[in-house]
Amino acid sequence: MAPAAPSGEKQGLFARIALGFTGWAEKWFPDSFIFAAVALVIVAAAAMANGAGPMAVSKQFGVGFWSIIPFTMQMAFVAITGYVVASSPPAARLIEKLAAVPTTGRGAVGFVALISILASMLNWGLSLVFGSLLVKALAGRKELRMDYRAAAAAAYLGLGATWALGLSSSAAQLHANPTSLPPALFKMVGVIPFTETIFLWQSIAMFVILLFISVAIAWASAPVGSKAVTAQDMKIDVDLKTAALPPRERPGEWLEYSPLLTVIIIALSLGWMIDEFTSKSWITAISGLNTYNLVFLMLGFVLHWRPRAFLNAVAKAVPTTTGVLIQFPIYGSITAIMVSAKGFGGLSLSDQIAHFFVAISTHDTFPVVMGLYSAILGLFIPSGGGKWLLEAPYVMQAAIELKVHLGWTVNVYNAAEALPNLINPFWMLPLLGILSLKARDIVGYTFLQLVLHMPVVLFMLWFFALTLEYRPPFFP
Repeated sequence: MAPAAPSGEKQGLFARIALGFTGWAEKWFPDSFIFAAVALVIVAAAAMANGAGPMAVSKQFGVGFWSIIPFTMQMAFVAITGYVVASSPPAARLIEKLAAVPTTGRGAVGFVALISILASMLNWGLSLVFGSLLVKALAGRKELRMDYRAAAAAAYLGLGATWALGLSSSAAQLHANPTSLPPALFKMVGVIPFTETIFLWQSIAMFVILLFISVAIAWASAPVGSKAVTAQDMKIDVDLKTAALPPRERPGEWLEYSPLLTVIIIALSLGWMIDEFTSKSWITAISGLNTYNLVFLMLGFVLHWRPRAFLNAVAKAVPTTTGVLIQFPIYGSITAIMVSAKGFGGLSLSDQIAHFFVAISTHDTFPVVMGLYSAILGLFIPSGGGKWLLEAPYVMQAAIELKVHLGWTVNVYNAAEALPNLINPFWMLPLLGILSLKARDIVGYTFLQLVLHMPVVLFMLWFFALTLEYRPPFFP
């Protein structure tokens, strides 16, 4: 916990509200699994109230539970590979060089925000871990007198502001890979390639604007001078030295410590990558989630060089996937119940909610209505891919009825879904663990980001939607 603020420092209104909210959330918010389980119960009850029989609902629970296992494992690997790459020795050397760039504490906070957001375009796990380690490296430069809390909040901005507009976007990856989609959802919307989601010029423009705003807010809100609370003030150890591999103790460990297998496996993967990226466009290649994960996995392998070091990094990364592994099957069941458990008039729960969205929206207002809804729901279901599986059936159905660009509908979700991450402690956990902080230490800064992001994001969702024309679903 942070020490009392230095003399003369007074918390702003937003920070006081945010600190109060986080204190309440830490006391009363249950684990995110409970939210997923409660959502399942509510959806099952709503489907039966809509006229679906109990056995029909139970059947769809079982059908849907294992329906997205490939996607579940794919998203677990996004987290694992990001951690493995960010914690490698070459990444540590890069962090050391980057930490020498800033010349002031406030500049260091803005710099962390910039690096975190740029890294989030490649991989959200990479953004969290790399940003956290950069904060620790900068905190070791005592002459900067960098506010440790503000820097930690800046390191979180990749996940809290932009990650879903990048290559590891759960929703965009899901729709670009038909084998990852639940069958009922694929029948509705078909395939939506990256060229229709994160590679739209409108999406890129939104990312650039959010990058500028986020970095500016991080810089402007960072305390300076005597008001800055450093890692040393908080008595937090920021030593980045990692334990070297212990010497091998038996002959059977030779291959674990030798780079021989690394060289052979990387050679095999390079041959595959050359074929993959020369036989199709790079956009098509990288939009395959299996391709994306394998590239990052092999990168982590070569950066750690020795199999034992690589395996140690993977072991440390696996705990970050717990929420994904246990919650995503439940979201698969929710999706199946919503789409396939038919009730009165042959309409599913998804049909009824879609009709409601159509009734309260127009083609022009739908992005704003949907954005607000997704942001609010994200406070209670902090899972980009899992929550989209819950929302997608009725949201995409409404978009088709209102003739809203389907790829932009995915991006509306992407931008809006990231907003609640700024104050929800769930995705902060890896960063907080690395930096030895509590959510209450940083949420005052991230809450300020949320307040200023919200109107800008909603405006962009509406404005850019006006520049896009509807295209019917594509089925390869």
